[in-house]
Amino acid sequence: MSMPQFDRLTPPREGHRITVDASGGWQVPDDPIVCLIRGDGIGKDVGNVPGITTCAVRVLDAAVHRAYNGRRRIVWFDIYAGDSARERYYPSVRDEDIHSLSEEEQRKLYLPDDTLRAFEYYGVGLKGPLTTPIGGGFRSINVYLRMRFDLYACVRPVRYFRGIEAPNKRAEKVHMVIFRENTEDVYCGIEFKSGTDRARQVIQFLNSLGYNIPLTAGIGIKPISPEGTKRLVRMAIRYAIDKKMPSVTLVHKGNIMKFTEGAFKEWGYEVALQEFRPYVVTEEEVNQGADRKGKVLINDRIADSMFQQIQLRPDEYSVIATPNLNGDYLSDAVAALVGGIGLAAGANIGDRAAMFEATHGTAPKYTGKNMANPSAVILSGAMLLEHLGWQEAANLVYRGIEMTFAESEELALRGPGHKLYVTYDIARQYPGYGAEAGATSSEFADRVVYHLQRV
Repeated sequence: MSMPQFDRLTPPREGHRITVDASGGWQVPDDPIVCLIRGDGIGKDVGNVPGITTCAVRVLDAAVHRAYNGRRRIVWFDIYAGDSARERYYPSVRDEDIHSLSEEEQRKLYLPDDTLRAFEYYGVGLKGPLTTPIGGGFRSINVYLRMRFDLYACVRPVRYFRGIEAPNKRAEKVHMVIFRENTEDVYCGIEFKSGTDRARQVIQFLNSLGYNIPLTAGIGIKPISPEGTKRLVRMAIRYAIDKKMPSVTLVHKGNIMKFTEGAFKEWGYEVALQEFRPYVVTEEEVNQGADRKGKVLINDRIADSMFQQIQLRPDEYSVIATPNLNGDYLSDAVAALVGGIGLAAGANIGDRAAMFEATHGTAPKYTGKNMANPSAVILSGAMLLEHLGWQEAANLVYRGIEMTFAESEELALRGPGHKLYVTYDIARQYPGYGAEAGATSSEFADRVVYHLQRV
């Protein structure tokens, strides 16, 4: 692929592009160019006040330098989406004008062609939180990116960090990675509004097959395919094998939706047993006496039961693979066990592209105040480092965050009045401390850097 032409972007003069070889392997240079969308609200810089994405970049750069003694580095390429794109490319368009634009025009407003060309060419990005577009036609930047670049796996690692107030008494046992299918299920966007001609046509067709759906109903379609299922489960099993994680659990509602979610389960087992037979063992085989030592356990759980399991037996689950809707619910529920989505990292990954991002929103009331917790973006950046194969740098990030949280907890336990290094949302959880005791976003990032440089 040749370098695209950009309207208002200037690619870095240094660094090299990550490529994907014929076998699907990622070829990562020592100075990869990575696209950076700083985001809106708390994600963006305001004057000299850094947003959480800039704080994350500082931590990631420090970790890479420390891990490889300057032999490797990330070359960041700023591209634009959300309000920052609108301000840069279409500053004259007013809010009241947006409703009159076509869906494609609205898309360009919030997600310019420059951004799409850059991400398609360079293939890897880190993204801060983005605003929800107004106008009603173009509804989601994230969904568009997933569909456009076939980022079929939403990957959400969830783990407990000492020093974080968690509602579940077993929170320290939580270490799960959720693989949520990203392109199918009811989230694929095939819906027909109640009372429209298309809705009536679909209903009439279904009723002709013997169903009894009111003509006034709204209708949605839930496609789940063997292709979509198998590639997701394949990625989840490979991850479990590579990371030496003990199990992969297929979460579904196949007891009710037999031909969609039930099929998801069956296709998932097919992938495991046909493509990974030397490396896996099923729960049924173990129950019949098979030895699971050194192998990844493959099992399945009904979705509603799984919400009990993650609370009562969190240490029995490590990698989870699930259809889109289940994954949306489950990933936030697991995050709540360890303190909420403020610490939840995430990535949308395909075979030829990957976007790493925080899962929380823009929190506009904190824009420019240097208050927000940058942990989710930092941890998403650590996922990026792992994806590049730079595990040593990722481990430094995790260790730096662990030490910063633990240090502040130890200080807080000594009583009020100590300088804490966590942001307000964490500081106010400690007895005798309020939000005012919290560090700024940049102070937190600086402390993480301080610790990772001394590991």
